[in-house]
Amino acid sequence: MEFWFLICGASLSFIGAIFHGVVGQKKYMGNIYASDLPDLSKSLSLVSWHVFTIFLVMSSLILIGVAFYENFYIATYPIIGINLFGTFLFIFLGLGRHKILLTLPGAYLMGGTAFFAWMGL
Repeated sequence: MEFWFLICGASLSFIGAIFHGVVGQKKYMGNIYASDLPDLSKSLSLVSWHVFTIFLVMSSLILIGVAFYENFYIATYPIIGINLFGTFLFIFLGLGRHKILLTLPGAYLMGGTAFFAWMGL
């Protein structure tokens, strides 16, 4: 196990969670609240936004745990997998009709986390 790669992945994910949960939420939800969407859609959008924030926090915590307790290395594989699939989703949709996704940090954040987690194994 490579301690510092796991710590780098955890740090990237945690910094992303803070940015996503605070700055991103203000910008995103400001736009959602100003829209004509029904209240239910606004509420579900808020929940969906923070599910990703929770995912980032959990990725960070799991990578920190594996860095300090190598016996739990198996927990790294789902973190790598879900971050890779998220990266591919951003890229796939971004290369299609949603080009704006390629300008957002999501693919790079998830790709970086997957890369450092993989290198940590």
